[in-house]
Amino acid sequence: MSENEKVEVHLRKSDLVNTWWRSTFLQASWNYERMQNVGWAFSLIPGIRRLYKSKEDRAAAMKRHLEFFNTHPYVASPILGVELAMEEQRANGAPINDEAMNGVKVGMMGPLAGVGDPIFWGTMRPVLGAFAAGMAQGGSVMGPIIFFVVWNLIRMLFLWYTQQLGYKEGTNITQDLGGGAMQKITTGASILGMFIMGVLVPRWTTMNFPVVMSKVKVQDGAAADIPALAQSINGGDVSASQIAKVVTQIQDEQSLTAYKVTTLQDTLDDLLPGLAPLLLMFIVLWLLRKRVSAITIIFGLFIVGILAYAFGIMA
Repeated sequence: MSENEKVEVHLRKSDLVNTWWRSTFLQASWNYERMQNVGWAFSLIPGIRRLYKSKEDRAAAMKRHLEFFNTHPYVASPILGVELAMEEQRANGAPINDEAMNGVKVGMMGPLAGVGDPIFWGTMRPVLGAFAAGMAQGGSVMGPIIFFVVWNLIRMLFLWYTQQLGYKEGTNITQDLGGGAMQKITTGASILGMFIMGVLVPRWTTMNFPVVMSKVKVQDGAAADIPALAQSINGGDVSASQIAKVVTQIQDEQSLTAYKVTTLQDTLDDLLPGLAPLLLMFIVLWLLRKRVSAITIIFGLFIVGILAYAFGIMA
């Protein structure tokens, strides 16, 4: 080998593993000027150390990766893989300048951010959280443990394999992002996320309207004889047969009182269970679209709830 020949340098698996681990701290040093740029540059340090030996080359590489960067923290991994591949090509003499590397980064972070939010924040996390919360409400200590383990397992595996995909595909991956596949994935994830959120709204939002709509006296013999049981209990003369009789009447779905009372909540439940929480969600979304601040909406809901309770509209 002649003196003019340059030995090619390549990233090792340990460099990729270190980059993958560092990428989990992408937002540990977030700032308002360039957002995730410090965490981004921090993630690339193992690759830069491997590819460049001089202090000047390493400083130049760090400088170009401290430009503005912001995307969903989990979908930054394929961009990291692509940038590592481009840095490797550049270190081996390929004509790749700073503008090209920054252009690829900027071109990828926008479309991928639109995919990460509906998939992770709008679908996977609410579904897994609802499942784990249901287990916790049932008294199972495994609920929070399952959420912590499964969520982080999904997150870490996604970070690793998408980083590897970006590194192997290099700039070719940008052609896939420019096609219709990304738009279809984004649309499908958004629809699924909205569907899941619609399912969770009545589960986690409780609204009750005790306003009496009608009060009708039931037929004789159609109500459980609870008053007679109470009179016997107060007189100290209650028999097992009396208790069994009342229990049987309740099991036969006889009315507990002499009047059948229908509240507004009963009417809403007959129309569509969870209708009121769903309507409340649409009202909140409409207010947010009108640029009403979230703090104003929260305090407004507090005030409306207190007033509605005071006037007997809600319970």
